[in-house]
Amino acid sequence: MSETIAAGRRICLVGASGLVGSAVIEQSIGRSDLRVIGVARREVLLPKGARLEILVGPTADWPDLIEAAHADVLVCALGTTRKAAGSDEAFRAVDHDLVLETARAARLAGIDRMILVSSVGADPESTNVYLRTKGEVEQALGQMGFARLDVLRPGLLRGKRLEDRPLEKAGQVVAPLADMLVFHARLRRFRSIAAVRLAQVVLALSADRVPGHFVHEHDSMAEILRHRPFQPCPA
Repeated sequence: MSETIAAGRRICLVGASGLVGSAVIEQSIGRSDLRVIGVARREVLLPKGARLEILVGPTADWPDLIEAAHADVLVCALGTTRKAAGSDEAFRAVDHDLVLETARAARLAGIDRMILVSSVGADPESTNVYLRTKGEVEQALGQMGFARLDVLRPGLLRGKRLEDRPLEKAGQVVAPLADMLVFHARLRRFRSIAAVRLAQVVLALSADRVPGHFVHEHDSMAEILRHRPFQPCPA
């Protein structure tokens, strides 16, 4: 656990050890306007200069840890794959059940704003297990009474993961060229995005208090970054 930083908006981050969660932590370095409190099952390796708390405990204890975070915003970057989980049921236990349990705990703790990292193509009616699960989660969260809910639907995420995902690695190689060939508005939503850029969108949205339910795909996220360019931390 690290030093306390200056007061600002408080972000409770679940999924801190993943690609997006790690990027959120990295992009929060040097920011005096916010404080990140991570909730995780195990200790998280922090980048140099990171000053935040990681509250560690089994998922059964997460409601208490989320309450202890005293956060203004819940950022949920939880996610796995069917291959990593080992079965459809194990995948759903994380990407559906744990996400919703975390959201319910946040609401009970008085957190009324949430940012969810979902996926492009999320649809509760999809025949694809991954996309259907993501869509069902989005649908359920929309009924939980958050004053503001931001759903991010990125395409392929670019960045270095700790776990091995061969197909994703291959996709990252060809993604830049594929992105250049996608111009039509309906297809641009499938463009890839660097995890650090997605993290910058998360931090920008964490400051928004206008109530509502917002879904952000590629063009929307690019617009957020254009109008609120990221200010890097001082060296």
